[in-house]
Amino acid sequence: MSTDTQPTPPSTSPPTVEPHPHRWWILVVLAIAQLMVVLDATIVNIALPAAQADLGFDDDLRQWVVTAYSLAFGGLLLLGGRINDQFGRKQAFIIGLVGFAAASALGGWSPTFEVLVIARALQGVFGALLAPAALSLLTVTFSHSGERGRAFGIYGAISGAGGAIGLLLGGVLTEYISWNWCLYVNVIFAVIALVAAVKLIPAHKPDDAAGSLDWPGTVTATFGLFALVYGLANSEVNGWSDTWTITFIVVGAVLLAAFVVIETKVVHPLLPLRVVLDRVRGTSYIVMFIAAIGMFGVFLFLTYYLQGTLGYSPVATGVAFLPMVAALALTAAVVGNVTQKVSPKILVGVGLALSACAMLFLTTIDVDSSYATGVLPGLLMFGIGLGSVFATAMGFATSGVAAEDAGVASATVNTAQQVGGSMGISLLSSFAATAAADYVTAHQPGPTATPEALLALEHGTQLASYHTAFWWSAGFFAVGAVIAALLYPAKPPKIDAETVVIAH
Repeated sequence: MSTDTQPTPPSTSPPTVEPHPHRWWILVVLAIAQLMVVLDATIVNIALPAAQADLGFDDDLRQWVVTAYSLAFGGLLLLGGRINDQFGRKQAFIIGLVGFAAASALGGWSPTFEVLVIARALQGVFGALLAPAALSLLTVTFSHSGERGRAFGIYGAISGAGGAIGLLLGGVLTEYISWNWCLYVNVIFAVIALVAAVKLIPAHKPDDAAGSLDWPGTVTATFGLFALVYGLANSEVNGWSDTWTITFIVVGAVLLAAFVVIETKVVHPLLPLRVVLDRVRGTSYIVMFIAAIGMFGVFLFLTYYLQGTLGYSPVATGVAFLPMVAALALTAAVVGNVTQKVSPKILVGVGLALSACAMLFLTTIDVDSSYATGVLPGLLMFGIGLGSVFATAMGFATSGVAAEDAGVASATVNTAQQVGGSMGISLLSSFAATAAADYVTAHQPGPTATPEALLALEHGTQLASYHTAFWWSAGFFAVGAVIAALLYPAKPPKIDAETVVIAH
């Protein structure tokens, strides 16, 4: 469209929307909600032994306290994202907060194992509504602001560090109060966020373009993700050759393939393919998926090492992760300010490569390694690397998305992270178990073995499993670095500030 020397015609572009005057307080509210959802994936892990002793359930049932949450959360995220778009982000956010708080209160009160599992599943249901609402609200709140990168840097730091914060908070609450408060604490977070959200977050009038709900896509996506996450969780206990593991993974893959086909046929798809086929957004989803797989090499197996081998208490273990959290947060804040100046190819690629180096460093840990020289350098490298990844990929995962797709785009990146995390736990646990079994076979002492020899075998078995998990984590991060270098554009993508408009 050319104006040449003619008088400037009236602008047909969307009107300029001023940044929300309380946008930073809104960020605090959204960060609290995101922290609540993310840390709940790990905070209960520390509390499980105490909960098991209190409620009297068997070891083979213990996984369901964790799996019930991940199944509901991972399976319903895409549906939660589309509900955000169709019925309003603020409404979904508030309902998610209230429901998550109620489910947490139920879980903290749990008099039986069954009630605890039901409460965890309900947390996952409302978390699937809350998480995409928080990220889509962040997207629209900072859509017209040059501060977008900084805001997503802070939000990415919360998402990346939430697991480690959950370990620390879970250890403190379990050790000094009771395991029940690992769930009750969410009520405090939710009330604070709810009061602020009602006052600060602007109303959202759903876009008519969202259309009716895509029921075929909803059914295939929900049950496909459910089956996939369940199959991965089952592999932790029963192995990859178990009939149920194979069946659920295959069924999940078939249903998700059918979901993709359905999305190309329906008028109002649950996940419009334009969301994931965008080069920058699609690469960001892949990066978040791979980063979540490798991330559990630290959160899970380093926790085992610190407690099982070095003898740290739950609180001391949580404190040991604090330098990583600090490095991650600082890096994310810095990187968030340069995402519009430096290509994500560099920011994400270097971040993943540094994370791989951190995992390689941790393969050198031994039974008598010190924290200062054997663990801390790896944690700091990992925090710096992951901070760069999360600050960049989380921001670009919703970049340039249309207003009616903000919720489902946010749900997609959360789904990538959740499914990646579930796959990471399953894969790394399986590889570690195989390595431990191989070590025992190769180093089995004779019938006259001394107690010292048996202790050495135990430590050697543990280290073999940890080292294997760290090697595989390094491999996943290295693959992610290559993918980021190949798929992200060479120049920083420009955020289209006119694709998302805030409803004041």
